Amino acid sequence: MNLWTYEREQWNQGFDTVCGVDEAGAGPLAGPVYAAAVILPRELDIPGLNDSKKLSEKKREALFDIITAQAIAYSIARVEAAEIDQMDILNARMLAMQRAIDGLPVRPDLALIDGNRDHGSIHAVITPHVTIVGGDGKSASIAAASILAKVIRDRYVSTELDALYPRYQFSKHKGYGTKLHYQMLDQYGPCPAHRVTFLKKWEARRP
Repeated sequence: MNLWTYEREQWNQGFDTVCGVDEAGAGPLAGPVYAAAVILPRELDIPGLNDSKKLSEKKREALFDIITAQAIAYSIARVEAAEIDQMDILNARMLAMQRAIDGLPVRPDLALIDGNRDHGSIHAVITPHVTIVGGDGKSASIAAASILAKVIRDRYVSTELDALYPRYQFSKHKGYGTKLHYQMLDQYGPCPAHRVTFLKKWEARRP
């Protein structure tokens, strides 16, 4: 499938300004969940553009620079770990995506959202939108958003969080539930960056 198929469908229906939206960091045990919204020039050719999960870190970093340099507009937002604990990860994802859309300096007529969910129990994507399952591998705009969200999240966790809480070695596991991360939790317990609601299984197996 051509990565511009979904955008073309919306342009043909009269939606002139279309943004792609995706989030990163829904699964880790620590740190915020991030979302990005991107409006690209129509039919822009970005070689190698794809779902961020299918790209190496080096390739994501290179594409990040290309996307941010050539996008008409982009916005990156986050929902903190404490906010995730207050609501739940679904609501936090929706809130992060809407925050990203709201942060765009250009108002989109329509948003293309990765996945099949557009609302939680208290937060929803309220901008006119279309959800696309696997959209980060089908839509150029969503793929670009997935890369921005992933790169910024990984940078934050591996630099700022790692500097704040060096004993957890966030730069190595990026906050995900790896063996090393659980070993650090066993040794030191959680820090303020951890999502308490994500640690129930770990807490349950503690002596």
